[in-house]
Amino acid sequence: MKISVIGTGYVGLVTGTCLAETGNEVVCVDINEHKVAQMQQGIVPIYEPHLDVLFERNINAKRLRFTTSLEEGLAHGDIIFLALPTPENEDGSADLKYVLGVADEIGKKLQEYKVIVDKSTVPVGTAEKVSEAIKRNTICDFDVVSNPEFLREGFAVDDFLKPERIVVGASSQRAIDLMQKLYKPFVRSGNPIIIMDERSAELTKYAANAFLATKITFMNEIANFCEKVGADVDKVRIGIGTDSRIGKRFLFPGIGYGGSCFPKDVKALYKSGKEEGYNFEILEAVEKVNQAQKTNLLPKIENYFKGNLENKKIAIWGLAFKPETDDIREAPSLSIIKELLDKKAILTVFDPEAMNNIKNKIGDVVEYASSMYEATVDTDAIVICTEWSIFRTPNFIKLRENMNNQVIFDGRNLYEVEDIKKEGFDYFSIGRNF
Repeated sequence: MKISVIGTGYVGLVTGTCLAETGNEVVCVDINEHKVAQMQQGIVPIYEPHLDVLFERNINAKRLRFTTSLEEGLAHGDIIFLALPTPENEDGSADLKYVLGVADEIGKKLQEYKVIVDKSTVPVGTAEKVSEAIKRNTICDFDVVSNPEFLREGFAVDDFLKPERIVVGASSQRAIDLMQKLYKPFVRSGNPIIIMDERSAELTKYAANAFLATKITFMNEIANFCEKVGADVDKVRIGIGTDSRIGKRFLFPGIGYGGSCFPKDVKALYKSGKEEGYNFEILEAVEKVNQAQKTNLLPKIENYFKGNLENKKIAIWGLAFKPETDDIREAPSLSIIKELLDKKAILTVFDPEAMNNIKNKIGDVVEYASSMYEATVDTDAIVICTEWSIFRTPNFIKLRENMNNQVIFDGRNLYEVEDIKKEGFDYFSIGRNF
């Protein structure tokens, strides 16, 4: 099939590359000329495990190409995916200017029947707005479909190629048939393509992310209470996670969630509720607790150093909001860095992938280390913000040699408490008050 993807951000690039992997001819469109030129040269502009292999293979096979021309993309594809940013407005709502702007341009250029697919995470009712924007400028027949993505950063390629489910919101049987044909190679193991109306599909994406954010936040509250009463959150997590009604995933406590999806989607769903006269009280609490959780370690750090962090040298391990990505959007590390700098601490940071993004955002207010061990030279403490695998089994002898003071503040509970104490370190984590 001939597919076009408008927008080559995280979702668009993964979508286009993975669709090309199953033999489709894919054209990806982006207005950023420099980015398009890089991709045409085989340079992947984001870090996502395994994406580079598929990217190169499909470019070489001439199934995947890139352009800045919307006209070229529209002429090529039978199905046109809109994978455009929906940034957060000041009031928390989703900004649809990019989605509706492209829809308007599509209407002006449409020459024959196309299926227009909303792949971006968009509020309920967006498919109708996209349809209206296209209709204003064309008499051609078309259909608008809602097809939300469920991609985890760090696992996006696998999630796309082996989806647990595919949600298609459509009213037209013609569009449904085309979408089922497109996705048939991805569900050979029997996982479902779920057909529903457009509004339900749009809400399904928000509901899924809001529920997962709620689950994370609930466990963080339990962890905070464990510290008050002397319970061990790891034991509590195992105890409730074996209940099949609850499940084991998203029960690991830490310093809050971040990224491009959960924070934005929780706020957008909450705002959509307000606009309809409905108050999502649970989501209001989730947002409030998550913001506080991001700096959960700070009182522990301050107490350890008796309230004086001035000129204390602290190593920050992990900057991305989660491992296996370079994404720092809403990352807890940013909140911790800001608070520590406000307390006059001196920071050296390290992350396997997110260093450039952090430097572009905050500049030279911190020192940037070339390795996790370099970051600890002459430091008074380590603060762990991201659970990268390389942090799980460090060389503690080297750490003791490097550090002036042996203490670790672990925002991701990477280590067993007794194991760290045997290594001679003071250790503070989340929900384990020992």
